Amino acid sequence: MANLKVLICGAGMGGQALGFWLSKMNFDVTVIERFPALRTTGLQLDIRQPAIEVIRRMGLEEAFRAKTIQEQGLEFVDGSGKRWAYFPANRTGTGLQGFTTDYEFMRKDLCQILHDSSKDRVKYVFGTTIKTLEQQGGAVNVTFSDGKTDQFDLVVGADGQGSHTRRAMLQPGAEDSVHSLGVYIAYFTVHRPLQKGEEYNGTIYVGTGRRLVFIRRHEDSTIQAYLMVKARPEQMNHIRKGDVEKEKEFFAKTFKGAGWITDELLDEMAATDDFYCERLGVVKLDAWSNGRVALVGDAAYCPTASTGMGTTSSLVGAYVLAGELGKHCGSSGTKMGVEYALKAYEEKFRPFMAQVQDGITEDQVFWGKIPSSSFGVLLANIILWLVALFRLDLMNKWILREDVRNWSLPSYDRMVYGTGW
Repeated sequence: MANLKVLICGAGMGGQALGFWLSKMNFDVTVIERFPALRTTGLQLDIRQPAIEVIRRMGLEEAFRAKTIQEQGLEFVDGSGKRWAYFPANRTGTGLQGFTTDYEFMRKDLCQILHDSSKDRVKYVFGTTIKTLEQQGGAVNVTFSDGKTDQFDLVVGADGQGSHTRRAMLQPGAEDSVHSLGVYIAYFTVHRPLQKGEEYNGTIYVGTGRRLVFIRRHEDSTIQAYLMVKARPEQMNHIRKGDVEKEKEFFAKTFKGAGWITDELLDEMAATDDFYCERLGVVKLDAWSNGRVALVGDAAYCPTASTGMGTTSSLVGAYVLAGELGKHCGSSGTKMGVEYALKAYEEKFRPFMAQVQDGITEDQVFWGKIPSSSFGVLLANIILWLVALFRLDLMNKWILREDVRNWSLPSYDRMVYGTGW
């Protein structure tokens, strides 16, 4: 019997990781990406347990380590640049990570490593999307944006928070599965040479009006800049996603006069060509599959940047999905076990995601508690100073979601790194 034929829509972290594992088990894998080439844009990412164990099982830890950014910690400053609190990175190799982890990468490096490790076994098609898909019997008939057609045993959407595959999978008129947090983040880079005595630290400035400014360095010549604001939806809803000029105008107007080095960053933002605006939203679905169409990563369970677990969830989810497909479809290539595999994927991984996503609503996450007044900002800095002074575990207890309890990464016989990988 022919090997399972799988189409993965999206060549991001989750899509490429899934392609890596399935192709290792000799499945017939095609990955399509709507962009004309591998997307290597984006700023800094990190991975946390259990994704660290996943990359070890992939045999890629050495390649990842070679690209690690040695960020030393995170500091909070006021409008004059005075440091109020500092949280160093956990370099012990044990315990939970803080905001800065032992595995910090630029997105382009993470994406390229995954691509290089699978491109000889996976068919990648760029500049292509799914136009229509139709399930018939035990197969999915797909029409692509270039007019070509093909048939697959399984289609997996790994196409992000705004997933088109998810829309096609759900019934017409289904409720929107993206729940907005009302938070908007601008990302861009700025040329700024490393100064004598300067360290590789992340720096956050909490301004009034629920505005945060964050900078971090990944190389001696360049810093990354992030402008974050909790705003009313009507302030952004009229701006089409991806309309860079309008989005820049929104951030320029919103952050003008915010304090610290903000106005300087706004001048540099106006000229940058790598600007990107993210609209934070959590994706929650009752089911991650329908027949022979399934979802992985942000398309299925985006936890938002609020949790620090987005990339981790994608890598671990892809590992579990691949493992269950390998287990239920068997080395003989039988196609009859796909639905059982998809059910097992949800049963195994949903408890993990339930904890990561627990309580993520517009009012409950820390974004809703960002101070808006000068007094509130001062109080926040004092609290941060006390937290750092007494070494309280603020990041993991109040903000990050790495501490997932009573869940262990499954092991799969066909996914063991060894000779020949």
